[in-house]
Amino acid sequence: MLVCVLAIASAIGTVALAAFLFRKLDRGTDDRDPGGPSTGHAGAMLSALFLLVFAIAIIVPWTTTDAARENTYAEGEAAVETYWASTALPAPASSEVQAQLRGYLGFVLDKEWPLMAQGRLSSEGSARLNQLRVQVTSMSLTGDEAENARGAVLDAVADLSAARHQRAADAKATPPSGVLALTILTGVVVIVFPFLAGARPRGMTILPLMVMAALLGVGVYQAWDISHVFSGGLAVKPDALTAALQEIQQIPLGR
Repeated sequence: MLVCVLAIASAIGTVALAAFLFRKLDRGTDDRDPGGPSTGHAGAMLSALFLLVFAIAIIVPWTTTDAARENTYAEGEAAVETYWASTALPAPASSEVQAQLRGYLGFVLDKEWPLMAQGRLSSEGSARLNQLRVQVTSMSLTGDEAENARGAVLDAVADLSAARHQRAADAKATPPSGVLALTILTGVVVIVFPFLAGARPRGMTILPLMVMAALLGVGVYQAWDISHVFSGGLAVKPDALTAALQEIQQIPLGR
């Protein structure tokens, strides 16, 4: 924060110093025209700054949401692979693992997904996965085939757990701190800049400013609306896990 304040103060001081020195050295001419070079240069730079910040406020959440959506499909695939691996376990171990897995997916879809709009996951989901891992580890199995099946299930559960951890990180993901506030600030400055420059639009000349202000307001709202991965206009839906649950219901039961 201190560095930011110093940077702002240094930039303003540079402008003030340049204005003072050029006046003392009698270089250049006075510029009081609202459409003069000073206003034109400042207006162009302010517009460019707003567009830059606005682009960050849109692109970062968009790419984060796309990555989070892909991660949910990876989690769904891991769930299906876990279910398939469990079919190689002997009965009743296979059916127990499959019931646990169906219960976990049902819990995520019905109970946990709404919580992710608040940026968090339920601790019960992690407890269910840990219980599944303990259950598979503690199974009394005999024979190389059964042991290999257990190893495959544990590997698949590990992938499922990793995907869950990634989903937790995605739920907490937000744009860089201050980007939205800076978007609002630069948007307001762009709107009022003609008045700050000394212009006094009247009649129909104020209509374009009003249209621009309205569109900027819509743009800032959209930037806020998509700022969270699991809520808003671009919210990631549980389609991947719903499809995974439907798929495992068609997989034959274990032996």
